[in-house]
Amino acid sequence: MQLKHEICSMQILLIAATEMEIQQRAAGNNIDVLVTGVGIPSTIYHLQKRLEQIDYDLVIQAGIGGSFGKDPAMGETVLVQQDAFGDLGTEKEEEFCTLFDAGLADKNESPFTEGWLINKNEWLDILPLKKVKAVTVNKVSDDRLLTRQLEAAFHPHIESMEGAALHYVCLLEQIPFLQIRTISNCVGERNKAKWKLEDAIKNLNVELEKIIAQIMLNSKP
Repeated sequence: MQLKHEICSMQILLIAATEMEIQQRAAGNNIDVLVTGVGIPSTIYHLQKRLEQIDYDLVIQAGIGGSFGKDPAMGETVLVQQDAFGDLGTEKEEEFCTLFDAGLADKNESPFTEGWLINKNEWLDILPLKKVKAVTVNKVSDDRLLTRQLEAAFHPHIESMEGAALHYVCLLEQIPFLQIRTISNCVGERNKAKWKLEDAIKNLNVELEKIIAQIMLNSKP
């Protein structure tokens, strides 16, 4: 994917868990690309390290994700407005309890708001994509119990393995960010033949190009 923008002074960091998720490799155009690796620990470490080296005006995380229902639909690209660490807590007799509900952490201690990592970036109101709630998990599973626990605790629209890590770091560092996800599967779907990875990645990159172009064109030179 080759982006064609007007040159502006805005410096953007584009991150993804894997190389296959983003086909945008163009250097220049004020865009750096960072492949963080899969999962929360790798994302936090590599993102934090990069942010210590370079001052960015915006961090964009692009990737695929699973949907908890029919909305968002397969192949649809969405913006994550709020995210949470979905399996960070306690479990007893198949009942999951978040750290906040268990009294082990303050749900309003920075960077959390009511237990959520909320993105208040103004681009969320400008960009024409659906805004959703997400949870970030350490494993993608077909365990129906895990799915029910996540739905009961968070009522999320989608899940990923890195999103909350982006929100956590950028909120603490006070750096504007966006999390963009395209739906590749239904959460808990055991039949991998029903997953649409290639279609999701294709759609993701189409929407990513539009988003970056709009941001670049609407940024002051």
